[in-house]
Amino acid sequence: MAEEVKQEVKVAEPKQKIKVDLEVDTSIKDLGVNPYARIIHMARAVDAWRIFPRLFLTVYIILLYKCVIWYMNLSAPTMEQSGLISIVVGAGAAWFGLYTGSSKGKK
Repeated sequence: MAEEVKQEVKVAEPKQKIKVDLEVDTSIKDLGVNPYARIIHMARAVDAWRIFPRLFLTVYIILLYKCVIWYMNLSAPTMEQSGLISIVVGAGAAWFGLYTGSSKGKK
């Protein structure tokens, strides 16, 4: 029975170097007007104006302001409330680092 299960094992052949001739058509073809040109232009404008990073920073500043006002109105803040404020304030460093690190100058 063991003799019937025995299968042939293929041994890998040594690597061979082959020369290939390749012809590529590099002529310019006029495909007409790009239908996505307006969308591409709008995407580049949004990227240049950095709308989303500025929006995220604005939301963070509002969140920070409301959290600090809430914390200062507490009569006896607990350790958990102080930890929450520490996390919100500490996240500001991460937001600022991401905002300044995403400048268009890096290419």
